[in-house]
Amino acid sequence: MTEMPLLTQSKRTERVNSTAELFSKYPHLKESAKQFVSRSPEAVDTKQLLYVQQREFAATTPADNSVSVLGSDDATTCHLVVLRHTGSGATCLAHCDGSSTCTEVPLIVSAVTSRSAPAKEGRLELHLVGGFDDDRRTSHSLSLSILAAFQKQTEEIHLETCCITDMNDVIKDGIHRPVVYGIGVNVKTGHVFPASFTHRGPAEELRSARSFSGGQMVEVYDSSRELVKIEPCRWTPNNDMAFWLSQDDETILQYLSTSPHAEPPHFVHHIKSTIQFLLDHPSADGLFPGGQPQLYRRAEDGRWKRA
Repeated sequence: MTEMPLLTQSKRTERVNSTAELFSKYPHLKESAKQFVSRSPEAVDTKQLLYVQQREFAATTPADNSVSVLGSDDATTCHLVVLRHTGSGATCLAHCDGSSTCTEVPLIVSAVTSRSAPAKEGRLELHLVGGFDDDRRTSHSLSLSILAAFQKQTEEIHLETCCITDMNDVIKDGIHRPVVYGIGVNVKTGHVFPASFTHRGPAEELRSARSFSGGQMVEVYDSSRELVKIEPCRWTPNNDMAFWLSQDDETILQYLSTSPHAEPPHFVHHIKSTIQFLLDHPSADGLFPGGQPQLYRRAEDGRWKRA
């Protein structure tokens, strides 16, 4: 396996020891990050959207009639990764939390290359958004491990947007927070933009429960059939979790967040509903009759309906 470089402006990027070093070596990445954070988030129409949750990825092509935008948000220390082939238009969005970066990045690359087979022209372009200058430096180490993982791939990959950690940081009321929490990518045009979402389905609670209980990075979309596909997953019943439902917001943030002061306002509600879902379903088996995945297709009204 020969390693191909991660390129920027068609030059090989060198390994860096900090994101600050990256931005001082490649000032054009710093400039484009400044432009990216200055843009107001666009509200994404749910009828066009495939929403990607933490520790999930999804990929499709411009031929998709059910999905025009891949999107994800609620990234504080997490990073949102978009890889696109300019020839085929095949696009993947992943929401990486650092659980297993070195195994996740090859999944992202193959999701795009496998959908780009016949395309002779074009190149792989990478967009990284997320993280901030957090106390525990969780964002910083995730930034470096994602860059290092892409540098190890066999494909030549061009880093186009790198709006991560120190370049995605703002201080409000003396507290560091991310500027951009969410992004979308238009799979028809390749446009990547700061985004906000009102709907995070389908099967929002099931998908959250899967990652909350330690599930690995998974693909959640079958682009050939245009179906959201939630594979059977397992978790162990744990009644101790009920303890969290009676705790106040401050306690939940302190213990269950990587960045207690930077979470979006709905974070605590989201954690409590995920825990409630796990308590209501001590085993996941009943959610997957006959061990079959849950499938959702786009209905006439634009919502995802169980297939």
